[in-house]
Amino acid sequence: GDADPYRAWISKPYGGGTKDPLEAESIFVVSPDLNIVLSTQPRDMPLQAQLAGLGTDYQHLASVLREGLPDYTRTYEFDNSKHLYVVTPIAEEGQVLGALVLTHSKDAFLPRFYAIAWRGIGIGLLVLGVLLPLNWYWGRRMAQPLMQLAHGMNDMVHGAPADLNPDLYSYRDELGQLFDAYREAATEIRQKAQLEREVLQSERLAAVGRLAAGIAHEVNNPLAGMLMALDNLKQRGCTEPSADPYLVRTLEFLQRGLEHVSETLAALLVEARVPLRQLTANDFEDARTLIEPQSGKKSQRLVWQVDLPATLALPAGLVRQILLNLLLNAIEATAPGGRVSFAATVNDNELQLHVANDGEPPPADILAHIFEPFVSGREGGHGLGLWVTYQIVQQLAGHITTDSADGMVMFRVRLPVKETA
Repeated sequence: GDADPYRAWISKPYGGGTKDPLEAESIFVVSPDLNIVLSTQPRDMPLQAQLAGLGTDYQHLASVLREGLPDYTRTYEFDNSKHLYVVTPIAEEGQVLGALVLTHSKDAFLPRFYAIAWRGIGIGLLVLGVLLPLNWYWGRRMAQPLMQLAHGMNDMVHGAPADLNPDLYSYRDELGQLFDAYREAATEIRQKAQLEREVLQSERLAAVGRLAAGIAHEVNNPLAGMLMALDNLKQRGCTEPSADPYLVRTLEFLQRGLEHVSETLAALLVEARVPLRQLTANDFEDARTLIEPQSGKKSQRLVWQVDLPATLALPAGLVRQILLNLLLNAIEATAPGGRVSFAATVNDNELQLHVANDGEPPPADILAHIFEPFVSGREGGHGLGLWVTYQIVQQLAGHITTDSADGMVMFRVRLPVKETA
């Protein structure tokens, strides 16, 4: 048999296979006075040998244990030493009988450490490869809607909240409820602002209406007298065959103009409905006659294209007012030497008017509210002419638009014409 069977058994590798890299290089037991009482390497560590006499590393360990054996398992490491010492106290009934010491090589831990480290790095990269796309998705899903919500809240503070796209965040969680609450609040604020604008506009229009009614009442009486006098003059001086044709045309021009004024005053006074004269080609010539002097003073080129039947089933006075407002506005907005163009046609039972000028277009914020009262694109303007034009077009169930392109400002009017005159 083996001369030292105990040593052969205690130094046998775990499991009988290749030596475990974490297996202790040596195992020994020391007494309270630090004598070796048991060792797996009796040749290097003879029994009853002093621990301090076994080498420099053991001298450091002995100096530490000499101060007292530990009450629990502790690990000791010393500078310039290639070993670690795990010391476990041996006690019975509270009395310390010695200590079990396991010696491990530090070099045995490095491969295991590197293996664990690389394994950890690999797992970390795998986790990042999974988490980064998920974080990007969740961040995009939540961060972008929250940024737009923050901008919307900032606009809400200033009274102009934007309406967020319902598809921006379609989930029904707490964040989705926040978006729904924002949309409701934004809608309420916009409706309130719109109501305030309508109330303010109504108050302004009521004041203008009272003023206009008072002026119309004062003008209506002398106007009626002028019409009677003009009718008497026509009966006396224009019925003879020898009557001057120029005088006849002038009197008819004056009569149409005064009737236009009378119809306008009747509308301001909310009088009983009076028969309205139908629109004729002469009304367009009257408008041209009235605006040519204004255009001529500024040396402007007036382009005129009218292709209409003799009579149209539209109230002449209202259409004349539309023409004059748009043409005078275009002439006023056009610089000297500029160009003003007008075209009138009938297509599909619809009178189409087109007024354009090459003047400087109004700013975008003015153009967006050009048909509102007291909004003017030029200095000194009161902004009522285009508002009155818009109201007349609406009264006639028509449509008016304006835009600016290629250095031209354009107004387009469409008025439905009845089938029969």
